[in-house]
Amino acid sequence: MDSGNDSTRAALVTGGSGGIGRAVVERLARDGIAVAVHYAGNRARAEETVTAVKRAGGRAVSVSGDVADEQAMAAAFDVVEAEFGHLDVVVNTAGIMPLSPIATLDLDELDRTYRTNVRGTFVVCQQAARRVRRGGAIVNFSTSVTRLRFPSYGAYVASKGAVEAMTPVLARELRGRDVTVNAVAPGPTATPLFLDGKDEATIENLTKAAPLERLGTPQDIAEAVAFLAGPGRWVNGQVLFANGGLA
Repeated sequence: MDSGNDSTRAALVTGGSGGIGRAVVERLARDGIAVAVHYAGNRARAEETVTAVKRAGGRAVSVSGDVADEQAMAAAFDVVEAEFGHLDVVVNTAGIMPLSPIATLDLDELDRTYRTNVRGTFVVCQQAARRVRRGGAIVNFSTSVTRLRFPSYGAYVASKGAVEAMTPVLARELRGRDVTVNAVAPGPTATPLFLDGKDEATIENLTKAAPLERLGTPQDIAEAVAFLAGPGRWVNGQVLFANGGLA
């Protein structure tokens, strides 16, 4: 239960058990933030992340729930507040990325993408807007593909365009609360979600596309999140493109 230390900041990271989410959890923990690692289905991986944070001297707990289910997420937020006593940072890394040309996309996949990426972000933002303390931050996730316009990303980009649109609206709705709301838009990043289904030639081309001539790493993206969650207090209602200069 809560230690009673009101000065310790606390965060909830959705999709925090793997890929970019885990890197964000570990990066925030290094800043001394107590972190709730959210997962939807893979409890074991979430617990591994919690153990890694604790082993490094940090404080962490796992929470579960479908991000698009408002009751499940209200319960998850309740657990975080019961454990840490308050909430300062909410990071929305949970998302799915089905790839298909628009002409042949199964519309059930479109609905599934919107449910997780749009409704899920909206539900989590709704809870965050009600609960995050003064001086806090909400960080959503978009994608640099909104600028790069890769074929087969139509459903994904459409969902992330919605996230980009809602982000500055929430920032303005929280006027007077001293809570920032921004989004991070990663470029090609070496995660299983991104690399799955791509051949070596495609990966090689993407590696050389950015001026820095490499793929991003989850740690690169986590640094952008840590900036927005911490010192970046004058950045608000923005989309930060973290892509090595690719777009």
